[in-house]
Amino acid sequence: MHERTANLLGAAALAVADLVLAEAQRRAGVSASGAAALVVLSAAPGLSVTELGRRVGLSQPAAARMVDSLQAADLLERRPGRGREVAVHLTARGATTARELLAARGAGLTDVLGALEPVEQEALAGLLGKVLARAYDRVGNADLLCRLCDRGSCTTGDVCPVGQAERDRRG
Repeated sequence: MHERTANLLGAAALAVADLVLAEAQRRAGVSASGAAALVVLSAAPGLSVTELGRRVGLSQPAAARMVDSLQAADLLERRPGRGREVAVHLTARGATTARELLAARGAGLTDVLGALEPVEQEALAGLLGKVLARAYDRVGNADLLCRLCDRGSCTTGDVCPVGQAERDRRG
């Protein structure tokens, strides 16, 4: 691998992540994992605390603490689930915040991509699809990889590269 390319990718990945997460956290007033939890629950309501933690990369105790803080902020609520399980759902305020998070994320990314011409953006999309598929091979968890994804924008008129990598692995 070309060391300069790897270094540039690393620097760009961190810079974009920092910009996107800082804006999302500023708008929502929650941690990065809290922001991811709101976005995850907007796409998959009713997850258990343990499953939500798995999808945002937290242990069960850390996920429980995060859910406690998000519940105290009136962003989500616990409801009875199957058996003894507790299901986590967004409140109306949480759903609004999740939409605002995705909008802030999208605006920040669109701004960064503004440095590229449309044809370059299209080429980058193809390359990023390959990078994400390889990342899935390493991580093995599409939910974790896509925890802050705007799933609608990724799958409208195209196939999500992470979802496809997951389907290919399950084969």
